[in-house]
Amino acid sequence: MLASKNNWMIILSMAVVSCSQKAEKDPVTWPAAQAPVADIKPHNRIIHGDTVVDNYYWLNDFFKKGSDSSNVVKYLEAENAYTKQMMAGTEDFQQKLFEEMKGRIKEKDESVPYFFNGYYYYNRTDEGKQYYKYCRKKSSLDAVEEVLLDVDKMAEGKPYYAIGGVSISPDNKLLVYGVDEVSRREYVLHVKNLETGEIYKDKITRTSGGATWAADNKTFFYTAKNAVTLLSEKIKRHALGTDESKDVVVYDEKDNTNYIGVGKSKDGKYIFIQSQNTMSSEVRYLGADNPNGEFKLFQPRMKDVIYSVTPLADKFLIVSNADGALNFKVSEAPLDKTTKENWKDFIPHRKDVLVQGLDEFKEFLVVSERKNGLTNLSIRNLKDNSVHDLDFGEAAFTVYPSVNREYDTDVVRYGYTSMVTPSSTFDYNMKTKDKTLLKQQEVLGGYDTEQYVTERTFATATDGTKVPISLVYKNGTKKDGSAPLYLYAYGSYGSSMDPTFSSARLSLLDRGFIYAIAHIRGGEEMGRQWYEDGKMMKKINTFTDFIDCGKYLIENKYTSKGHLYAEGGSAGGLLMGAVINMAPDLWNGVIAAVPFVDVVNTMLDDSIPLTTNEYDEWGNPNNKEAYDYMKSYSPYENIEAKEYPNMLVTTGLHDSQVQYFEPAKWVAKLRTMKTGNNVLMLKTDMDFGHGGASGRFDYLKDQALEWAFILKLEGITK
Repeated sequence: MLASKNNWMIILSMAVVSCSQKAEKDPVTWPAAQAPVADIKPHNRIIHGDTVVDNYYWLNDFFKKGSDSSNVVKYLEAENAYTKQMMAGTEDFQQKLFEEMKGRIKEKDESVPYFFNGYYYYNRTDEGKQYYKYCRKKSSLDAVEEVLLDVDKMAEGKPYYAIGGVSISPDNKLLVYGVDEVSRREYVLHVKNLETGEIYKDKITRTSGGATWAADNKTFFYTAKNAVTLLSEKIKRHALGTDESKDVVVYDEKDNTNYIGVGKSKDGKYIFIQSQNTMSSEVRYLGADNPNGEFKLFQPRMKDVIYSVTPLADKFLIVSNADGALNFKVSEAPLDKTTKENWKDFIPHRKDVLVQGLDEFKEFLVVSERKNGLTNLSIRNLKDNSVHDLDFGEAAFTVYPSVNREYDTDVVRYGYTSMVTPSSTFDYNMKTKDKTLLKQQEVLGGYDTEQYVTERTFATATDGTKVPISLVYKNGTKKDGSAPLYLYAYGSYGSSMDPTFSSARLSLLDRGFIYAIAHIRGGEEMGRQWYEDGKMMKKINTFTDFIDCGKYLIENKYTSKGHLYAEGGSAGGLLMGAVINMAPDLWNGVIAAVPFVDVVNTMLDDSIPLTTNEYDEWGNPNNKEAYDYMKSYSPYENIEAKEYPNMLVTTGLHDSQVQYFEPAKWVAKLRTMKTGNNVLMLKTDMDFGHGGASGRFDYLKDQALEWAFILKLEGITK
């Protein structure tokens, strides 16, 4: 029965591919619904002698707990009702897409177990359940299963439920875990006795979610957040059985542009505190067997120097950009002499290789690198210093270290994927060079890699820079301009959008779409300079790169005007806001997910979570030069009376990263100023935050809405 249904779906998909590849499509009709219009309540922003009237400032009031708080909710609910009405004709299609995408996911599944300190740990999911069970087995995979956390049961009746860091005590008897029930990434820590099942009275609020055990099994360290700004401000020490009010502050970060965190070295010997902003960092360390001791400063923070520390048996390794090492290098220092004057090159700086991280083992070092825009793992033998790279055999792919908790082992576990290869987990023996595939993501419904094609090409940006584009499409898709194309990008924080597999994406590919990722500046795909050239006073490069990628794809007949669609989320939502202002007629449809679009106002308000952390990314608008530049591209500031593309905007009422009011204000202003008849819809998840729903299937409902919106614009309704 299942096989015959899948065959029927394949035939249908082939038919849809054929019928969707036409340059001309029937006009799209929408319901004659009345869009809500937000009240205008002028608010003056005056700075640097510049006065700007913000008619929708009042939409901040739910966040600010102001007098218009209830009116904000009413407005957002009216927008939701409008979106539902506009998309009503696609509801059956959305359900079909949801079932289609959900049907590719193996519901009863299990992660690859990893071994740590005498136990095999893994997660498993059950049929029809939204969450998972965190489990372990002692010594052998044939041993009796212990369910450490039954998240399915814990999340019952909760609109949102997320588990933060899970940390096992060194004696394997206690578990610390974080819980977020609001979706603002504020976690409450709990302690569970794994022998008795008892949840201790210890309860620690407003944390980042993780905890780091000392060697005594009685003490752990955690990161505490500011209640208003949500900044990670303090590292605290907690002794079991005491109230959180008695917790000792072991580190208090005074620079509100820094993020801080605490963790333990793989060999279990050291606890590290890392403090870092975009441009500099600082590390402190403490012996794990001395939890009440004083953390020692590794090297005082240096201007424009970022560094991280990895301990080996006889030395510390330091990854840093010191001494002009733009793409980072690896230095070594004695265990008792850690300051900069004692650092010596271990892996020198290379202009064509970006060092992204180290994974230490007793006899080997695994270096995560990026070369020619692609990820790479380099294996170094610590005894003879010989080096070899792994070989992967595809033109565009993503490789990364997986869970490697064991220190005394010759085996490194890594993950591998491409736009046509489902996520795969391998064990690689660094001595014998034998590679073992442990698991590949199973895609139900008969997925065949050979049915799809991936390629990598380069667009030429306005300034002559070559910008990589990764593409995937179904065999038989014509590159004559007739195919619709979905272009995605992010382009901020040095975060690289590498080519990976998505089973949900097949619902577009099987209906004739080409899917493309533009690896624009602001990410780190082509090295650290790629990031430097897409931030601060060079941010405009991010936007022009994306526009140039869109033009390139049209010029080279991957698609044509009227068939090009774009999506970006968070800082990628800023990208969407900027490119529709700069090139509104290039896109037929745009999805802006949780978009950061009110840049100037947000960066001027240091009470908004994370604002001060971002000064080195965007600039501080209290400085006139930064203000003027930011204002020149901020989407909210630059809306004009012109025809914008069809748009779907999404947000979450409890979003801690990009507050709901940014997209709400943006949409409200767009409604009053845009010309033409293209649709503009805002959907707010009233229960969730930045990442959307927490269940493993619920997010597919949002994906189905987005796909249905784009497919409707393309005239595809089944």
